[in-house]
Amino acid sequence: MKIEPTRSFRHKARVRISIVIPAFNEEKLIGRCLAAVTEAGVAFADAGWSSEVIVCDNNSTDRTAELARQAGATVVFEPVNQISRARNRGAQAATGDWLLFLDADSFPMRALFADLMTAIQSGRFVGGGANVEMENYHGRGNVGVMLWNWLSRRLHWAAGSFVFCETAAFRELGGFSEELFVSEEIDFSRRLKILARRRGKKLTILSRHRLVTSARKLHLYSAREYRAFFRRCILHPRRSQRDRAACGIWYDGRR
Repeated sequence: MKIEPTRSFRHKARVRISIVIPAFNEEKLIGRCLAAVTEAGVAFADAGWSSEVIVCDNNSTDRTAELARQAGATVVFEPVNQISRARNRGAQAATGDWLLFLDADSFPMRALFADLMTAIQSGRFVGGGANVEMENYHGRGNVGVMLWNWLSRRLHWAAGSFVFCETAAFRELGGFSEELFVSEEIDFSRRLKILARRRGKKLTILSRHRLVTSARKLHLYSAREYRAFFRRCILHPRRSQRDRAACGIWYDGRR
């Protein structure tokens, strides 16, 4: 999916941005996500920026890839079902100076993309993320999101549903760790912060406009399942993060 600048802006310098969306069995939401990206991407076009959308089909068994192609996205394939690998595979195909990683169940708005451009144009940041909000009200989910947004701003950790960075920085760091099945975005944020400091720059968490994301996992999984997962992570953090079977909330295919 390519979003080209309007004719009146073609004479201006263009910064190319690649939007990478990992997708595993996302036929229910991928079309809506890509429609939101297209609408939000008008902010890029109006500023004279070109962009592309790359969907990484992470070994889906449904119509995810077909629907993404129908929507105009470039589709690449990653056979190993792992979020880190899917993001890294999508980034391999990217041609942009900047990368933006979005989740397939998230729906960015034009104002958020405008905020992203402002951050990039400032020259102060190597990358960052955005605060999030759940699309549908869910009691414990909203409390968790409030806590996460606070931690994200304080520690400069990017939520996996919205991570952006300079492509050169991403490649220098080797992308997302393929040893991790969860928390790979926190690991990446930590390494990116170190790189940013070396360059005299920072990470930023966009908070003026939030990323709207689906609350489906909070409806599909019980409190008991979440408690069991977090208990494993607390007792055996390294083992749990590196064990796909222990991270069923992300990998069991429940949609």
